[in-house]
Amino acid sequence: MLSVSDLRRAVKTALAFASAQPDVVEAEVFASAGANLTVRLNYTSHIPSNGVEEPKSTEGYGLGIRATFHTPDGVKTGFGSEPTDLSVEGTERALDRARVGAVYDAEFVSLPKLDFPQRPAENDGTPMANYDPALMRIGGKGLVNAGWRMMDRALGAFQSSEDLLGLAGSSEKMAELGLILGGDVVMLQDRMAIASTHIPRVQTEQNTLIMSFATAMIEGQASKGSGWSVGSELANFTGEAAAEAARNAIESMGGERIPTGNYNVILGPQAVAEILEWVLMPGLSLNMFYAGASPFMGKLNQMVASEDFNLYDDGAAPGLPSSKSITDEGLPTGRTELINKGTLSGLLADYYNYQRILNDPTGREKLGVNPVDALASIAPRNGFRSGNGGGRDFRAMPNTVSSNLVIEGTSGHSQEELLGLVGNGVYIGRIWYTYPVNGITSGDFSGTIIGDSYLIKDGRFAAPLKPNTVRMNDNVLRMINNTLGIAAQRRATVRWSSDQVTWAPEIAVACFDLEEISEYMESV
Repeated sequence: MLSVSDLRRAVKTALAFASAQPDVVEAEVFASAGANLTVRLNYTSHIPSNGVEEPKSTEGYGLGIRATFHTPDGVKTGFGSEPTDLSVEGTERALDRARVGAVYDAEFVSLPKLDFPQRPAENDGTPMANYDPALMRIGGKGLVNAGWRMMDRALGAFQSSEDLLGLAGSSEKMAELGLILGGDVVMLQDRMAIASTHIPRVQTEQNTLIMSFATAMIEGQASKGSGWSVGSELANFTGEAAAEAARNAIESMGGERIPTGNYNVILGPQAVAEILEWVLMPGLSLNMFYAGASPFMGKLNQMVASEDFNLYDDGAAPGLPSSKSITDEGLPTGRTELINKGTLSGLLADYYNYQRILNDPTGREKLGVNPVDALASIAPRNGFRSGNGGGRDFRAMPNTVSSNLVIEGTSGHSQEELLGLVGNGVYIGRIWYTYPVNGITSGDFSGTIIGDSYLIKDGRFAAPLKPNTVRMNDNVLRMINNTLGIAAQRRATVRWSSDQVTWAPEIAVACFDLEEISEYMESV
């Protein structure tokens, strides 16, 4: 993969070339080099399988240019990119694409500037804590070894289970139960450099991330369990996620069904992260306020959730897996308070939407306050160029993207305390196919409970919930107002094909709407 020095040199040269063109008003050059290394887990005890397969990597590099141009019709803006060529010739082709595709945008003000409230310590070039040289250097052998480490941990958990031995009669007959393990290990390697007319000093950064996802099933018992891990250092990767999935599948045997109704529930970290990122977070982006499409329109600095509910995004937090010093617009990252003790306190933004709302005559109506009085709350700390599967991508335009989302309770509870608050209800561990219904502004959402879930009776786990027998049909606004308690302990959680990390606790919620899936639909 190209070095940081190569990217820095290319950006400096490209910016000088673009700035020298007579029709260019302002320019921004972003170069990146990245790799995605993935190995898949595929073990079936009763069908011949490889266990670990499909080790593969995708790697790419190039540069992208945003520029504004003098034209006979006025100033126009455009974007163009060029892969695998960081020379002056490659820069010229990227700039030509930006010129050909340039359009007049009445809402465009300028390319990013350091003209907003910033955190005290800006990027000084020091690598963030989430950069691991060993992970940056890892090759195919190390990737495959990581896959086998997960597989060994899962098989060890299956083979040491007295419950499974009791069902099978002997370890030799264990395979007849239909033991299955699937999943992925994903390693991301990222390097980038950026400079612009307004921020001419070339800034660079490199980041690493390692994620694992595992699903275990015992086919003969119709049980399912999952596990995951998120980190930035290879030395801390243990493969424990696969063992966790196997243990959860064992604990889910003999699952029971429940009827449609309103239940007190505990949402586990994976369920919290899914609902947060798919349903709540779109409404906490400044672009959705500009479009009039957020459920929180006009409510900045007003109560929107329980006083116990706190949510913030901190792209610069030391040691968190998805921390970065700078955005992909060359601006400093930092902490944005989104919901503080139930009050809507801030929004995620990129620079384009930050400038749009400041110049919007209806900005006060949309936010609920004058935008110029809320600069720190809407500062553009989240303009990133996300690639497919994670990482930074020179071919993408900046969009508003979260980095490290953190949920906290004002009074942190233990799991035992949450169980006591619920009394009788359901623990919802893993969900999927979660999506908004009736539009983002309604807050309504739906999703299916597919594993790691249990019935709660008298403040204790009583029995597993049978997977794929219950759907959630509720409202995220009601959910964040009906919290019974939020756990003190949080877990780094990431959705598949994403590098946005949510530090999610368990959250107890009152009167959560669950709908039974018919046995016919379950079998389809």
